[in-house]
Amino acid sequence: MTAHKQPDDLLYGASPDEGLVALELVASDAGDDMELFVRSGDSLERKREPFRPFLLMADDKLARQAAPGAAVTPLHGPGVLTVLVDFDSWAECQRVKTRLGRLTGRSAGAADAPYWFVNDPIQQHLMRTGRTLFKGLRFDQLRRLVFDLECRTTPGFEFCHPEREGDRIIAIAMADNRGWKQVLSGAEMDERDLIEAFVKIVRDHDPDVIEGHNLFQFDLPYLAARARRHGVPLAIGRDGSAPATRPSRFTAGERVVSYTRFDVFGRHVVDTLFLLQSYDAAHRSLEGFGLKEAAMHFGLAVADREYVEGAEITRVFERDPRRLMRYALHDAVETEALARLLSLSAFAQAAMVPFSYQNICLRGNAAKIDAMMLRAYLARGAALPLPDKPRPFAGGYTDLFVRGVVRNVHRCDVRSLYPSLMLAHRIAPRNDSQGVFLALLEKLRSFRIEAKEKTRRAGDQAERLHWDALQTAFKVLINSFYGYLGFEQARFSDFDAAERVTAEGRRLLKWMTEWLRDHGAQPVELDTDGIYFVPPPGGEQEQEAFRSSFQKALPNGIEIEFDEAYPVMFSYRMKNYALRTAGGEIILKGAALRSRGLEPYLRAFLRDFIRLKLEGQDKELPRLREEYARAIRDGMWPIERLARTESLQDTPSAYAVKVDRRRRGRSAAYELALRSGREYKAGDQVSYYVTGEKKNVSVHQNAKLTTDFDPAHRDENKAYYLAKLDALFERLCASEGDEDPETEEPELDLQTEGGAE
Repeated sequence: MTAHKQPDDLLYGASPDEGLVALELVASDAGDDMELFVRSGDSLERKREPFRPFLLMADDKLARQAAPGAAVTPLHGPGVLTVLVDFDSWAECQRVKTRLGRLTGRSAGAADAPYWFVNDPIQQHLMRTGRTLFKGLRFDQLRRLVFDLECRTTPGFEFCHPEREGDRIIAIAMADNRGWKQVLSGAEMDERDLIEAFVKIVRDHDPDVIEGHNLFQFDLPYLAARARRHGVPLAIGRDGSAPATRPSRFTAGERVVSYTRFDVFGRHVVDTLFLLQSYDAAHRSLEGFGLKEAAMHFGLAVADREYVEGAEITRVFERDPRRLMRYALHDAVETEALARLLSLSAFAQAAMVPFSYQNICLRGNAAKIDAMMLRAYLARGAALPLPDKPRPFAGGYTDLFVRGVVRNVHRCDVRSLYPSLMLAHRIAPRNDSQGVFLALLEKLRSFRIEAKEKTRRAGDQAERLHWDALQTAFKVLINSFYGYLGFEQARFSDFDAAERVTAEGRRLLKWMTEWLRDHGAQPVELDTDGIYFVPPPGGEQEQEAFRSSFQKALPNGIEIEFDEAYPVMFSYRMKNYALRTAGGEIILKGAALRSRGLEPYLRAFLRDFIRLKLEGQDKELPRLREEYARAIRDGMWPIERLARTESLQDTPSAYAVKVDRRRRGRSAAYELALRSGREYKAGDQVSYYVTGEKKNVSVHQNAKLTTDFDPAHRDENKAYYLAKLDALFERLCASEGDEDPETEEPELDLQTEGGAE
């Protein structure tokens, strides 16, 4: 199979050069260069080309003030930023950007700044040259290396910390995408030797991508700290350098994560935890983000997988180090499989978007569309507008028509609802003088149709995966064009256009709902672009005629897809429901039914309750509740099933200062850390349970560490845990209701303490 050829400058950039896997800025007194890493089969060529950083400014006068003597190129069109200014070095470009801030009183990120600056030399070079990564390559041609650390934890603590004297790395497991795997054992070498051996393996294998699960928040910071402790250079860059670090933030849906970013010269760092969170923001189907949960969810778990609980790692290492090494190696193998599954779309996007691959995996889709738009304007020599002024506007249409258990539920999806409406009604940013927005959208849609057809006709698995990854990448970008209109940081944002799109969407979906009712169907739930409904009675022939009539009744340019039919659905509340497939699989949707913040026993009860509801065993629900209640009353469970585990975002001392200054409430996890006398750090995890006899207690005053629990003298607060069970049971039972509920049920929240009281 030959890799896909990119025939379109608008989507893929103007450069036809293939095989680029990385590029890095190399500064010198003679002028800055970009070092390019180009792969051809198993060989890697390194070459350099000049780098010319740039700034866009409002006019010649401002350019002469800020950068006298610099090369100025006029831009055409009605935009506000009408000149492009070139520089010989990144350092000089940065100095002029700072000078512009003083001259104009506007920072580079201000929407009304009369200048524009891309604070990433790699993105700048890709935008100016029309280059993108991975052109002409298949995903399996990348060299990818996964690693996973296992660490010893000092007794009395629940999680290892790199600054703690008694903690250390006890295993480094590695695997690549070509079947190689190895584990470095702390039973056979000391920590310094472990780190030195790891660095040598990375240099010898020379991967394009380094992957891991929770790399940014655990493995890389821990490894870097321990390397510093031993004076070992963490020289894993392609130039022999250690990683560069800086604080950063990652966003996936409503989840915002602060982390330390690691940049490795000539390589990309990809964290499958972040990939997993991005996946869940779109699919809302995961109950947790742990590696083992993800491997089981996607069917990637290693056969005869070795499992070791986190709290048991140190003990297992001391008693049976070979078992721990098997466990660590299985972690690495499953992470490689997870990365292979979740990275395909990002790999395909990298051939289109002028970002590094690492940034493709970290940046939002609106930012990617913005970069493609800006690249097109630079290529055309067109002036840029100022962003639109943000304002609130009405969003999409969601509705709930039936609560409780509903049988024979079908789903119809409007195929790319908002993009279809934008194309049908020619809705685009009013400041897009070059017409790039709709042109990009149209090309992505037509290319996706082509890629879907080639996926269907593919002759082998590798070819099928290639084309499917490509069509998925197109789909992800296509469905983000509406969000781009309302993205405050987008250069071509247009909040009036965004409002018009949602208004057209609400109008269409309400019409579709009425059509279903008028033709004998019962709508159950509507969620932005799809409708769950019970179809009218009839056999397959009648159902096919019903679906055909529905499609024919839709406006031109609007197409619907009929997804899988479900024998039964439990409609709990808006955007929160459970489905049982024909094969018996149970799918949970929505935060209220996945409830990651609940104690383990409540999560288990919620799953069991829903299973009985979907199986029509309502008479068994009181028995289920009593079974759980009896287990609490009789102390039948290990305390971990009742306990909560929280990560400390601050040091305990910093928490105490905030409490004293009334900047936050008291938290059980921090209070326990302070009372323990142990040296807890930011990032440590604290597991605790609630003691006492009354159901209404102050949690932070009645909490104990799970490590202090004595099974021979149980002291958990049974009334407290029973009350939480009853509250969940009553809330779930109250979900049954009539059609057309007038009010939405409040968010399911059984937390009495979520970091503060």
